[in-house]
Amino acid sequence: MMKASKICASLAALALSASAVIAFSPTAFAANEDNNPVTSSRSFRKVNTVRKDLLKESTSTDVDTKSNWGGIESLDVPQTQSQAEKDAAAAQQRAADAAAASRSAARDSLSATPQNFTVTPPNGQSVSSLLAFANQFIGKVPYVSGGTSPAGWDCSGFVQYVYAQLGIALPRTSGAQATAGRPVADLSQAMPGDIIANAGHAAIYIGNGQVVNAQLNGTQYDSVSVVFSGGYSIRRIL
Repeated sequence: MMKASKICASLAALALSASAVIAFSPTAFAANEDNNPVTSSRSFRKVNTVRKDLLKESTSTDVDTKSNWGGIESLDVPQTQSQAEKDAAAAQQRAADAAAASRSAARDSLSATPQNFTVTPPNGQSVSSLLAFANQFIGKVPYVSGGTSPAGWDCSGFVQYVYAQLGIALPRTSGAQATAGRPVADLSQAMPGDIIANAGHAAIYIGNGQVVNAQLNGTQYDSVSVVFSGGYSIRRIL
């Protein structure tokens, strides 16, 4: 009797297991009309977008308008310079220092030269009046590039100033003064009061191969052969 009960229990358990298998896999063991087994498979949604660069960093430009980033425009970020920029800045500073030194030297030269002498105006437009007027500046007026007055002048500034006091207007530069007035053939025909000039220098001839002119070391007398090593023009103004 006990044996029969155990057999019945085993059959019942077997039937229950078979029912569970059938319930969870209804098509796993189904058969068609030809008694061929039929299998089933579960399909998944096809993905259409394929990421080509899997290593590329994802970025986003969306910014929350309510976010507060602390005013990045006020950040004090250290500025660095390349070596070329540093070299250019150093060269510019050296040029500025040299220009300042040159201006200082010019001021020292002016202050070292007596400027309290009285300038006697020329007496008429004669050659003697011209030379007498020019001679009073010897050793008293320093050379100043671009200068045109007894406070300091360059070579053409001196010539222009002297002739201007006689009421005669001359060009500002030595090259232009070399074309003023009437030409004189050569030094043997030059007369006191003539201008001797070229593109680099201008002077007033005083006779005997000498000129009065403004040089780097002041207003002085010089030989024509010393101050004009190349060609020059002789021009008669008076």
